[in-house]
Amino acid sequence: MFTLAHPESFAQDIKKSRFLAVAGPVADEAGAKAFIAAHSDAGANHNCWAWRIGQSYRFSDDGEPSGTAGKPILQALDGQNLDNVAVVVTRWFGGILLGSGGLVRAYGGTAATCLRAAAKTEIVISVEAKITCGFADLAIVQARLAAQPGVRIIAETFTATGAELLAALPEADVVAIMRMVVDLTSGRALVALPD
Repeated sequence: MFTLAHPESFAQDIKKSRFLAVAGPVADEAGAKAFIAAHSDAGANHNCWAWRIGQSYRFSDDGEPSGTAGKPILQALDGQNLDNVAVVVTRWFGGILLGSGGLVRAYGGTAATCLRAAAKTEIVISVEAKITCGFADLAIVQARLAAQPGVRIIAETFTATGAELLAALPEADVVAIMRMVVDLTSGRALVALPD
């Protein structure tokens, strides 16, 4: 799964109608609604949109015939394996009717072209782990964790004997990273996962 690195836009004219797609990363439903509100044009004829966040998704045809705008935009998202993304396709009507098939191609195609042009980043599902180690092992543990792709140190708390690190570990590599920390410190470091 991927998400967008930053917002992207793409515009095209189809039979005198102007179509503008704006896509961007969103963290949750409230973020998706805010993105749609911020990128909709009240002066346009239609602001059709779709978003997907995990298993949740919504779409709107905004006055276009049912199934001709929002659903093709959502299919463009799903077709490119994207998550945590919202897309708004705005249409300024140019006087020529496109028909149902033409609308599906115009909205879905404008969204898909916009999404293809966007820079993407892989979504890495992470697990929080608490790593407890002594001062003698702290520097090497921090250095090795920093060298692991996808690992982030969220917090450090110092104790009388060492430190507790709260780290986000990539879910796919949790066991290997835990083993590395324990082996590196000859079993002196403790790694605890949430229940």
